[in-house]
Amino acid sequence: MSSNKSELASVRDKIHEIIFEAHTPAGLAFDVLLLLVIVLSVISNSLETVQGGGEQWHALLAIAKWVFTGLFTIEYALRIYCVKKPWKYIFSFWGVIDLLAILPDYLLLMFGGGANTSSFSAIRSLRLLRVFRILNLSWFQYEGEDLGDAIWRARGKIIVFLMVVMIIVTVAGTVMYEIEHGWGPKVQDPTGKPGEMISTSGFTSIPNGIYWAIVTMTTVGFGDIVPVTTAGKVVSAILILVGYSLIIVPTGFVSAEILDRKKRKVISTISCPSCLTENHDFDAAYCKYCGEEL
Repeated sequence: MSSNKSELASVRDKIHEIIFEAHTPAGLAFDVLLLLVIVLSVISNSLETVQGGGEQWHALLAIAKWVFTGLFTIEYALRIYCVKKPWKYIFSFWGVIDLLAILPDYLLLMFGGGANTSSFSAIRSLRLLRVFRILNLSWFQYEGEDLGDAIWRARGKIIVFLMVVMIIVTVAGTVMYEIEHGWGPKVQDPTGKPGEMISTSGFTSIPNGIYWAIVTMTTVGFGDIVPVTTAGKVVSAILILVGYSLIIVPTGFVSAEILDRKKRKVISTISCPSCLTENHDFDAAYCKYCGEEL
């Protein structure tokens, strides 16, 4: 009996090493294969929305959809099987994403995938979450952690920066409303009293002016609201230049935090089978977070 338990534990550890880690050839091959399947699944789901092509083409895509769903289901079940605390994985960020990647297909199968009802539109859109599986490769994990940590440590500067931006767009939007609404061309109000004039400018309110200021300072420029007076065009030009100057500010904050971060020790992709955390040293024998043997 103990021998069987030992063999099962060995098989579970091997599956865990392949699925959750990438420091072995098998683990690396699994990650590459998973990425390939994800890309093909995303392409298949995208082609399903293309009109035309005939029933045979859509029937083939439907079969491919269920093949990918089956593969993702097997992967999800193996992930739950090989961890020592399944609930920790199930309710983790990637556990929820993995579940949402397969759940809509089964819900549509149970409640009628061919029903043309708007109530299922939101569930169908959850299939797009499969694209997030691409980020499951550990190759980009550490760089993402560095960037996230830098942004978090620069949060105070970023908040102050956003407050300054909000003040600028509020002032600029108010000024533009006063200029365009007060000095801009006017026409007779067809619904008002005789002799009452209304502005033809798109700056009909201060909120509209603030919206224009945000669009202008971010250099998007939709063109749905434009100044017509000379003074308004001058304010617009100044705001555009200010916007270009401010674009580099948050980038500088984050870049400075990344450069100030101490150089990290070389770490492996070994994942703890108990708490699922990584970032362990190559020579680590136990998890530095929960003490579980690696």
